[in-house]
Amino acid sequence: MTITENTTTWLRRYHPAPRSTRRLVCFPHAGGSASFFHPVSARFAPAVDVVAVQYPGRQDRRHEPCVEDIRLLADLIAEELRAQPAKPTAFFGHSMGAAVAFETAWRLERADHGPAVLLASGSRAPSLPRDDGVHDLDDDGVLAELRRLEGTHEALLADEDLLRMALPAIRGDYRAIESYSTTADRGLSCPITVLVGDRDPNVSLAEAARWREHTTGEFRQHVFPGGHFYLVEHAAEVGDRIGDALAEC
Repeated sequence: MTITENTTTWLRRYHPAPRSTRRLVCFPHAGGSASFFHPVSARFAPAVDVVAVQYPGRQDRRHEPCVEDIRLLADLIAEELRAQPAKPTAFFGHSMGAAVAFETAWRLERADHGPAVLLASGSRAPSLPRDDGVHDLDDDGVLAELRRLEGTHEALLADEDLLRMALPAIRGDYRAIESYSTTADRGLSCPITVLVGDRDPNVSLAEAARWREHTTGEFRQHVFPGGHFYLVEHAAEVGDRIGDALAEC
């Protein structure tokens, strides 16, 4: 049976690139969706097969229950990626997505199908505690956290109907990442590149640097001006770093 590079329930391709020789898999932040990476897809396709992961519980998957366990989420995504045609691959995950990408890469490495590099953005190292208690807050508390991180458009925050649809996924994602833990000896063999904002209220530069403990490969860290969603303001520069990683795949 021939495996084709199609959009699936889990894997979205906004700019299909059937002749590409490399792949970039993008993992969204808590409450985020695959469409967050549409601009990344536009930049790199068709030279690169850009795949954005769509978690359950949002957008066209809003009627599905959220997966509130990072390890289970990684199990499901790894199964989807194993079915894809093999090609040199980079993983990019932002915030919660960095932990999901890490766990997915860990599983795929054990099946000789791992990525050539992991780019972890806006995230503490996997072994550092994450229980900030956001998932236990009331709706107003969750909304206050979204405003603090400055990654959600005010138009969404002001639209009660949209919020009602989005809050279950946001809360479920926070429950997943805040209950996730691992140890420093859980590591990858592929290189890890860390990207972080110098004013991120959730991730210090030292906490980001602790990703070094989770690879036996090369480690790099890039610091950008900005907060937790520095990558929106510095999309071109972040794209350059992704391009550097892809060039080494």
